[in-house]
Amino acid sequence: MTPILEGLGALMDWSILLYMLVGLLLGFLVGAFPGITATMAVALAAGFTMTLEPVQGLAVLLTIYVAANFGDRVPAILVNTPGTPASIATTLDGYPMAKQGRAGLALTISAIVSAIGILASVVLFALVAVPVASFARDYFKSPELFALVVFGLAVMIGISSKSMLKGILAAAIGLMIGTVGTYAATGDKRFTFGILELMEGFNFIAVIIGLFGIAELFDQLLTHHQTKTRPISSLGRWWPNRSELKQTKRALAVSGGVGLGVGLIPAAGGDIAGLIGWQQARRVSKTPEQFGKGSIEGITASDTASSATLGGSLTTTMALGIPGDSVMAVMIGSMIIWGIAPGPSLFSNHPDLVASIAGIMVIATLLSLGLSLIRMRGMVKLLDVPRPYLWSGILIFCIIGTYATTNSISTVFQMLIFGVVGLVFKRLSIPAGPVVLGLLLGPLAEENLARTLALLPTKPFFEVVSPIAIVLLALAVISIVMPAVRNARKPRDKRGSLADSILDDDTVAEVEDSHAAMHLLPDPSDEVPAITKPNNTKENLS
Repeated sequence: MTPILEGLGALMDWSILLYMLVGLLLGFLVGAFPGITATMAVALAAGFTMTLEPVQGLAVLLTIYVAANFGDRVPAILVNTPGTPASIATTLDGYPMAKQGRAGLALTISAIVSAIGILASVVLFALVAVPVASFARDYFKSPELFALVVFGLAVMIGISSKSMLKGILAAAIGLMIGTVGTYAATGDKRFTFGILELMEGFNFIAVIIGLFGIAELFDQLLTHHQTKTRPISSLGRWWPNRSELKQTKRALAVSGGVGLGVGLIPAAGGDIAGLIGWQQARRVSKTPEQFGKGSIEGITASDTASSATLGGSLTTTMALGIPGDSVMAVMIGSMIIWGIAPGPSLFSNHPDLVASIAGIMVIATLLSLGLSLIRMRGMVKLLDVPRPYLWSGILIFCIIGTYATTNSISTVFQMLIFGVVGLVFKRLSIPAGPVVLGLLLGPLAEENLARTLALLPTKPFFEVVSPIAIVLLALAVISIVMPAVRNARKPRDKRGSLADSILDDDTVAEVEDSHAAMHLLPDPSDEVPAITKPNNTKENLS
């Protein structure tokens, strides 16, 4: 039996379907509640999947990843609040459609184009991942791997913060945290201060749950206020007609290409792709003036682009070992704990697992699409769940999940400490993404840098450092310099990260004006239905 058939055959086990259903439920819940990101949910679930077989664990984590991409459209369309950062662009046209009484149509179109985007990206993964991994295996030695890590860190720094210095500071902190523990090359103890629990370094799961889960929980508890915005409950018509489906074609093609391309860039995510896809679809549209006012093309573009990044992120992660986004960073950490190293060797050592990953993505997408179309009405009710119950449950799961990774209370303390650190980062606007990336990739960078430095005195420079490494290092410099130059040319009050500055000022002002006008409209659910007279009135009888 070929590895592909073995990998797909592993999915026939009933336990895999059961774990995927668990991931499906968790993913939809995560997406539906603003403030809970897919990264946080995958980090939390990772603590419970450590005892599972790799395929079972990946079934849970990847299904959460996919399902959250569907669930986060619900609050974006009905409450004008993105469930996760990937649905920021959905609010541009989704909420205006809901205000016009077309919320059901917006939810249905969003689900369909999201499924198309993800399935297209899985095809990209199937076609591109093996050649990329083969190229990396043949040409990526220690200097190239070090340069690739630097490039990944540079991209994350360049796009994740309004302040370049804060992004660099976050990456440096992550690299420093990664040095704590025993140095594998020499056996020396570094920054352990004689504490036995630090001999193996900080627990990765505890760090990411603390930074993404506990920090968000503390922040919500300290800043909680009762929102006055209530979900739009009048959903209107659900299924698009032929004319409306025809409107999606151009936006689907343009934004799908954008999403597939952005997904291949290390550390770039769906939030950036959604905004770029929306902007590009607006440029080629025959009715660009409708974008931001409830355009079917607009919601198609934003959701297709953000969804199409999933396969690209998966390709970068599995073929190169460099996380495509923050969720994939958590995924790499989980796979390493299972004894599986993502990267070029994954395709030669575990080809069946790669086939299983592609199969899980396809099945999870189809399950999510089915649940979206059948149960979307019930999901609207999720928005009414009281936040205190929600956050209390998350705290309990964070503690149990972290403790389960080592059966040691010291790991829980690490999680709480990094939760406080993460809260401080949020208050100081220091991004957590570069910290996790630095922690994850720091040891890999250190190991390959040490090998490169050991080779340099023995051979000519250009024999050790190839053009590939030089190009990657040059791209890393450009990734940091370009956003810095762009920000420096703007007034101080308009400076922002790449994600904040994708849409030009005129477009942002135009969208804000149209949304302000939309807010003045009554909710469709408040409209009093026309009173119709019964057929058996005297007038009718006469």
